[in-house]
Amino acid sequence: MTERDGRAGAEPEPDIDDVIEDLEALEELVDRPEERERVREAMQTARRADRRRVVGRIRDAFDLRDAGEAAVGAFLFGIPMVVEGGTTEIGLAIAGSPVAVALTGAIGLVFVLGILHAARFEAVEADLLAGVVPRRLIGILAVSGGMAVGLMTLWRRVDWSQPEVAAAQCLVTAVVMGVGASLGDVLPE
Repeated sequence: MTERDGRAGAEPEPDIDDVIEDLEALEELVDRPEERERVREAMQTARRADRRRVVGRIRDAFDLRDAGEAAVGAFLFGIPMVVEGGTTEIGLAIAGSPVAVALTGAIGLVFVLGILHAARFEAVEADLLAGVVPRRLIGILAVSGGMAVGLMTLWRRVDWSQPEVAAAQCLVTAVVMGVGASLGDVLPE
């Protein structure tokens, strides 16, 4: 059995430690100081490459797995917003002001974009709708917005007989869920 995966006879997948071991062995074999220095530089690069990032790398496409990760993040961040009374109070307070509603939505969008920017989502060109809008951004906003409206309605936290107020209350929840959804999508596994 192998140490890494526990399967008998299975060859373990090489990792960065294997690369560093090979480079250390190579360092012993080279005889010129400039060659030894190049090997040491390669070892330093390998060690830096092994550092885990707090924010993960984004794959080319926003798929079902990404949507699931976003849903988990949105749920974890959003549950306190759904069950606390402050959310409905804030929604009621901003419902009469289109400026306050727009600013609330803009703040949420800026937070989501900031988190995605930290993961370099803008570098993924294959993930654009109509060549302009990032599919990942749309997916995260749809997951968080849909979950906010769905849970707030299902658990009767909003009264749709007053659609302005209900929409504002759902927006407040969706802002927090958007932050959770974007973090859920980009954090490493």
